[in-house]
Amino acid sequence: MKPNYNQQPKSIIKGLNKEVSVFPTDVSGKNIDDSVVKDFGEEWKKFHTFSDEELRELGDSYFEIVTDKMVNKSSYCIDIGCGTGRWSKYLSKRVGFIEAIDPSDAIVVADRLLKEIQNVRLSKASTDNIPFEDETFDFGMSVGVLHHIPDTQKALNDCIRKIKNEAFFYVYLYYALDNRGWLFKILFSIVNFLRRIISSLPQGLKKIFCDLIAITLYMPIVLLGRLFRRIGLRKLASKMPLSGYHDRSFFVIRNDALDRFGTKLEQRFSKAQIVSMMKISGLDEIVVSENFPYWHAIGKRVR
Repeated sequence: MKPNYNQQPKSIIKGLNKEVSVFPTDVSGKNIDDSVVKDFGEEWKKFHTFSDEELRELGDSYFEIVTDKMVNKSSYCIDIGCGTGRWSKYLSKRVGFIEAIDPSDAIVVADRLLKEIQNVRLSKASTDNIPFEDETFDFGMSVGVLHHIPDTQKALNDCIRKIKNEAFFYVYLYYALDNRGWLFKILFSIVNFLRRIISSLPQGLKKIFCDLIAITLYMPIVLLGRLFRRIGLRKLASKMPLSGYHDRSFFVIRNDALDRFGTKLEQRFSKAQIVSMMKISGLDEIVVSENFPYWHAIGKRVR
């Protein structure tokens, strides 16, 4: 199930539980922002523990469009931009084997979360230099990653090349608020302005500010939405900002606040743009979920 890499790693990191093979990310014409990679490495060092219940609830909301026809116990899979490895852990019981890769130091953190998961191998690598032959995998995924890469279309193309013909690829990209009204978009413009300021702060200050935002901005809105749902105003609650967090823990909310306000490079795409990008990369039979988080989608590779 576990084939050889298509190149020799430049080094090996001895984790507490697993070895991590390290591959060059500083390649010619690289499609990677080093400061963003560093920031995410720091983020996942802070937010790397997820309870099984929390992970199940998160995974169920992200992967409801991934059917047993798309993945099964014989599937050889790749998780591109795995971060802490939470999605690899979520899918590990449904698949045969997963190659989890990430260019940041989060890959070492993933060693902790995946310590008891035997069917996952860790590699430090970027989308520019995925260390496997083309058309290797039965299933691939990149969850909340490619919108943080300078050329998202190129990164998606590089990912899809590693997927077998008629195999499936799952992607989650930040949405362009194309299913929201003008008031929501004005609020987003204010938030985006704050993000540009906060993301430029030193790492320690950035974490403090993001925690304050989670406490003073996210939580009051989330708690109000929860109250509306409890008294039967579910439709109103669903139209509120941060409605997708009504069932999320404070840990996840803090994590996402840092993810949202702490990242310098963030791109957003409409549903139509995502479908177009997936088709350009060689995917067909595309399904885009209508559920939060927006937009997550899956398609079949057709050469």
